[in-house]
Amino acid sequence: MRVLVRLLSTVLGLAVAVAGALLALEVGWHWWQPARGPLLLPWPQWRTELSTLDWTSTPVRITAGIVALAGLVLALLAFGAGDRAVRMTEPADEVTVSTSPRALARMVGLAVRAQDNVRGASVTASARRVRVRATSRLEDEQQLRPRLLETVAAVLDDLPLVRRPKVTVVVDSPKDRR
Repeated sequence: MRVLVRLLSTVLGLAVAVAGALLALEVGWHWWQPARGPLLLPWPQWRTELSTLDWTSTPVRITAGIVALAGLVLALLAFGAGDRAVRMTEPADEVTVSTSPRALARMVGLAVRAQDNVRGASVTASARRVRVRATSRLEDEQQLRPRLLETVAAVLDDLPLVRRPKVTVVVDSPKDRR
């Protein structure tokens, strides 16, 4: 979500910058050569067409609705891109401690990959959930999954997390495919 908000912010910022540059060029050109026509944009024609519209006309209402809807969507995207930090217990008053979901996933991933018969693992983490997908060639899911759940629980127990995330472990093994 953050990538989308950053991308939209960049695009909107560039659009405003381009519009400002065009406005500055047109104003400068009109001050320097008032008798000549516009430099790049046909703004006299736009002014004539816009002068025929009033606030109750259909195009103005449709444009206002589109702008309001776009603003609402952008506001919802911005609110949804909040801080994703994993909060930890406060060691003292007025001291807040947090870690990133990536750091939590690395800690869990290191512990899972260190287990016997684990060929590889991918871990994703958030403040609410830790997902582990491990691969093994020698053990099936029924043998390895409980051990990995204990390993992840031990890692999470060692961390002073405010809220313990839900743990999901999936094991991919050729033995399970038989």
